[in-house]
Amino acid sequence: MKIKKYIAIVLGTVLTVLNVGCNQSKPESTEAAPHEHHDAHSSQAAVHLSAAQFKAMQLKVDTLPWRNVSATVSSNGRLQVPPQHEAAVTAIVGANISEIMVLEGDSVSRGQVLARLQHPDLITIQSNYVEHWNNLQFMEQEIERQQRLYDEEVSAGKQFQQTQSEYQALKGKVSGLEAQFELLGLNPEPIRNGEIASSVPVRSPIDGFVRKVLVKTGQYVQPQTELFDIVNVEHLHADFMVFEKDMHKVQVGQTVRFTTEAGPMEEMTAEIYAVGKAFEQNPKAMHLHAHIEEKSGLLLPGMYIRGEILLQDSTQQALPEGAVVRDGGKHYIFTAEKHQHGETEEWAFQPLEVIPLHTDKGWTALEPMKEIKELVLWNNAYYLMAEMQKGEGGGEHRH
Repeated sequence: MKIKKYIAIVLGTVLTVLNVGCNQSKPESTEAAPHEHHDAHSSQAAVHLSAAQFKAMQLKVDTLPWRNVSATVSSNGRLQVPPQHEAAVTAIVGANISEIMVLEGDSVSRGQVLARLQHPDLITIQSNYVEHWNNLQFMEQEIERQQRLYDEEVSAGKQFQQTQSEYQALKGKVSGLEAQFELLGLNPEPIRNGEIASSVPVRSPIDGFVRKVLVKTGQYVQPQTELFDIVNVEHLHADFMVFEKDMHKVQVGQTVRFTTEAGPMEEMTAEIYAVGKAFEQNPKAMHLHAHIEEKSGLLLPGMYIRGEILLQDSTQQALPEGAVVRDGGKHYIFTAEKHQHGETEEWAFQPLEVIPLHTDKGWTALEPMKEIKELVLWNNAYYLMAEMQKGEGGGEHRH
């Protein structure tokens, strides 16, 4: 009886040990709660690519660089010239265009003759001047003679005063005609000698080029009719419009990068020298005036321009735009790690959340959520995100 009791105790102990061992070696359940195992952006998510896939997708990896990336404000506008460097050349008197001496686009200098006017009235003015000027010379001699007679009390003072009055009136007429000649561009000296000009010149008041010729030969023009439009492009500047929401960001001294519609691939820079004080309602914006630092290509007043105002200049961690991908309202880049399994090479890419700050010339400044020492992907992040999301359905390896 004691032997049976002993055997029962031993068997019970063995079964208990075996039961404990089985419980300890029993595997954990592989079932996961919905969305728990397949969180694409959890610390477990990664995309594994073979060397062939890496090459086929033309991926580029490198360290996260520091780069000078400026915050910018977009702005559009037009090329303009200050009003003192534009001129509307008009006719001083009514006359016919006898000759046009320039074409549109011609370079002209201040004082250069652009055209000539012809009219009988212009000849009459010169003839009247010759007559009045000669009479003035006679009156000057008469004044001197009357002065002597008056001083010698030979003639009455009334006669002397009348001669003086006539002299002053004649002198005024001569001065008035000479002022007209100055406006007409005529020299009175040859006219006094009987050299009557058959036409008068129309001269350019500034240096520049002829933007428009508004008349033709033989045309009669009224006084103050515009004949030519002259502009000096040496003083061309960029006139930008900045919208209300960005007004507080801009100031004198900031740099603007811009291109023209005629040369969208040729970027130029300008420096803001004046900020407008008037606010326009339509559109709600104000003007900025910027001096163009180095002019290149065809630049004409009125040309439409597109620009970016550089607000700050600082060195920040940045990647090309193609390295940053948005998914689920967040932005990600990918860290990269290469593994060698014998002769087989494999790349592992891990998504990392970042905060994009601003983009400049195709580079996006980043604020990483943690310090990054690994290699990072420089391009095609969108395709890598798509690969990762495909992997959520049945494994993360792509070979």
